[in-house]
Amino acid sequence: MLPTVEQSPRLHEVPLAELSDEELVTAHLEGRPGAFHALYGRYRDRLVHFITRKTGDGDRAQDLVQEAFIRVTRHLHRFDTTKKFSTWVYTIASNLSKNELRNRSRSPLVLFQKLTNNWDDDHRPLQFEDFSFRPDDLFHKRHLRQLVEETVSELPEHHQLVFRLRELEGKSYEEIAEITGVNLGTVKSRLHRARNSFAQRIEPFLN
Repeated sequence: MLPTVEQSPRLHEVPLAELSDEELVTAHLEGRPGAFHALYGRYRDRLVHFITRKTGDGDRAQDLVQEAFIRVTRHLHRFDTTKKFSTWVYTIASNLSKNELRNRSRSPLVLFQKLTNNWDDDHRPLQFEDFSFRPDDLFHKRHLRQLVEETVSELPEHHQLVFRLRELEGKSYEEIAEITGVNLGTVKSRLHRARNSFAQRIEPFLN
C-alpha cells in the first residue's frame, strides 16, 4: 500500500517548490520551516489581483490578503488535505471582498480610490453617494462635501495629511510615504487611525 501524505518522507526531503499546496499544508503542520511562507508566496499576488478586481482598490486588497492568511493560520489545523487548498483560500478572499463592499454600501459616504491624472472638485477619489435619493437625502448630500472638509480639518495634523492625500487626492500608499517622508507601515497606521477618527466624528451627521 502506498504511504499516505502524512507518512511520506517526501514532505521533508523534496524542495518546497515541488510540493503541492496540500502537501505544503501538511509539511507546515509537521513543522517544516518555510512551508507556510512558500504557500503564501504562491497565492499572495494572485489573491491581491483577485480582490482588486472585486473591490477596485489595490491597496485595500493587500490588506485583505493579509487578513485572509491570518484566517488561514487560525484554521489550517482543521483543513482537509483531501480538498483543494486553492478553493478554500479563494473562498476566504471572496468572502472578505463581499464584506468590504457591504461595509461601504451601508453608509451614504462611499469611499473609493481611483488614481487619475486630472482631478477636479466633482471627480475626486472621495465620492458622495446616496442610495435612497429621497429629496431630503439629496439635500443632505449637497452639504456632505462641506461637512467632510470641516471634519477632516479637525483631525490631528499628521492624520489629516495622510487622510487628505489618500481619500481626497487618491495617492497610493507608496506616494504618501514619499511625500511625508515616513515608512509605509507608519503611513498605513496613521491612515487607519485617521479613518477611524474621521468615521467617529462624521457619523452623528450621517444618521
